[in-house]
Amino acid sequence: MAPTTQPPASPSAIRQAIRAGEIRGHTAGLAPGYVQANLVVLPRDLAYDFLVFCQRNPKPCPLLDVTDPGSPEPALVAPGADLRTDVPRYRVYRHGELVEERDDLLDLWRDDLVAFLLGCSFTFDGLLVEAGVPVRHLGCGRNVPMYRTTRDCVPAGRFAGPLVVSMRPMPPEQVVRAVQVTARFPAVHGAPVHIGDPAALGIADLERPDWGDPPAIEPGDVPVFWACGVTPQAVAMAVRPELMITHAPGHMFVTDVPVASLTAG
Repeated sequence: MAPTTQPPASPSAIRQAIRAGEIRGHTAGLAPGYVQANLVVLPRDLAYDFLVFCQRNPKPCPLLDVTDPGSPEPALVAPGADLRTDVPRYRVYRHGELVEERDDLLDLWRDDLVAFLLGCSFTFDGLLVEAGVPVRHLGCGRNVPMYRTTRDCVPAGRFAGPLVVSMRPMPPEQVVRAVQVTARFPAVHGAPVHIGDPAALGIADLERPDWGDPPAIEPGDVPVFWACGVTPQAVAMAVRPELMITHAPGHMFVTDVPVASLTAG
């Protein structure tokens, strides 16, 4: 489902609309100028290992905020928000298996849960458009295509698994500009991790992404790949923690953080 045709403009209004059930689709294109975030929720006894995993893998897991155990409020990036209700769609994994998708976490929330918010590449899509780089999934109203790769993340404690990437096809003459724009924002995945041949990442068929929608590729386009915050979901399947809760791919948490505040220079 695509976002509503005229979504609210401010992050807080978008979160209220999500909480009220008025927005349930992917968030690509919403809240231009503000940072979107991936969500990972884990029991407290796994939180330290995951924190170290994020520190060792900053490209797929750029850490924006961590909640206190039991608190659903991301006080650093969106004071007053509620991570139990303010994401359009959630996924629940038990022992590495996806067991359900749901609209809220109110009856699942526990006093020992810790939430992590990780930067999302949806954040820089608007900047690419402003720079004249076509972002094909936005033009088609689609979710971005995401792929599991054969590249391994750096392990930490119990957490280990494959890198996941998002892909944006574009004309070859726009690739340098796309790298320049996104490299300035390491907090939302930064510069691409690969340009060109998908087979180098172990991706056999671009038309069959593991998450998201099939890509809209124009003749002559070059595939450009960024590290993706869905990586923890692939890790969950490999590590099989007792419980992990995440956003559904493409259904992000909208923060109050201006994109401009994250520039690396």
